[in-house]
Amino acid sequence: MLTQVLVAAAALLFVVALVYAAIDRLIDNFLLGLATLVELGVVAQLVRGLFGLGRIDTGSDTATFAAYLLTLPFVLAITVWSAIKDKTRWAMVAVAVGAFAVVVMTLRLQQIWDLHA
Repeated sequence: MLTQVLVAAAALLFVVALVYAAIDRLIDNFLLGLATLVELGVVAQLVRGLFGLGRIDTGSDTATFAAYLLTLPFVLAITVWSAIKDKTRWAMVAVAVGAFAVVVMTLRLQQIWDLHA
């Protein structure tokens, strides 16, 4: 359930950031709030994943799963922080790329989890 909500919220952030880039709009409270919501979901997923890390049998899958879990919270935080600092259209494209990375990495985490759960 958490994965589906997180993917939907990150996909919405992706679309909103692309629309902002298309209309040359800077980051605002709505986009920042949506990014914060996605970030909270990523942190919840991190906590859940760390507690279930022992269920994954294969060493390479464990390493991939742990690397994705530990990296994922920083992806969106860094792109949103850079969008706050950079006042150009490309800042919103960076947020869109960060949101897309969250979608892809979250789906990959779920795929690894499903293999070993």
